Amino acid sequence: MNDHRLSPFRDAHTDRDAAELIPDTPQTRAPAYQLAFADEDFMCRDELRPVRLQLELLKPDMILDERGIESTVVLFGGARIPEPAKKDGARTKTLADLSKFYDEAREFSKLMTEKSLESYGKQNVIVTGGGPGVMEAGNRGAMDAGGASIGLNIVLPHEQAPNEYVTPDLCFNFHYFAIRKMHFLMRASAICVFPGGFGTMDEMFEALTLIQTGRMKRVPFLLFGKDFWTKIINWDALADAGTISAEDLELFRFVDTAQEAVALIETWPTADCREDMPGR
Repeated sequence: MNDHRLSPFRDAHTDRDAAELIPDTPQTRAPAYQLAFADEDFMCRDELRPVRLQLELLKPDMILDERGIESTVVLFGGARIPEPAKKDGARTKTLADLSKFYDEAREFSKLMTEKSLESYGKQNVIVTGGGPGVMEAGNRGAMDAGGASIGLNIVLPHEQAPNEYVTPDLCFNFHYFAIRKMHFLMRASAICVFPGGFGTMDEMFEALTLIQTGRMKRVPFLLFGKDFWTKIINWDALADAGTISAEDLELFRFVDTAQEAVALIETWPTADCREDMPGR
């Protein structure tokens, strides 16, 4: 949104566009003559990294503010998990078996988006990494419900391009992993982690660390697929070793279905005891 009514100064768009009207001379063609903010080579210099970091923080934040989005439900999960109809092409039997979580992610997002629409799409908006697999399922479920969803893409050599279900004007692209992860959590009202690999675990453990250390408020934190997560990570061994506190195991819950997850999110504020929680 560009509103220059309060500024008495000539705006940057006008000067940038005016560059097309100037005479074509050696002086005007020289890189030094270009406006600094319109000079892509200049903006990509190492010395401009602090500016690029700031821009990646500002751009999505400003757009989400302009859309009135107050809170989000975060979906982390593997890019390689196929939808069930395509599971025969999965590279391993385990991935084929995990395809059921594509449907669970899609159904969960549909249910949460239906609730989000009660706030005119301002609260609990689905946000994913914008790519394939579980991310695609999350954006697809939001579309099934007739709502918007956010995609936070990252430039990678492979596997990462926006899926077709992300709301186009909420489809962002990042160079910096750190800023992308900040945007995942800045508006998070719940975090849901589906089976995945290094990227999923990186996102999961960073969010858990922020909550554990009090750098972020506690929110519903759900791990879909108890069998997967207890096989991949020996959570109790961490507590037994003393590298985490036993109370840290209270920061998250296991679920296996979309319905379980929605019910747990709705009751989270009053459900504090580990033994009373579903999935334990």
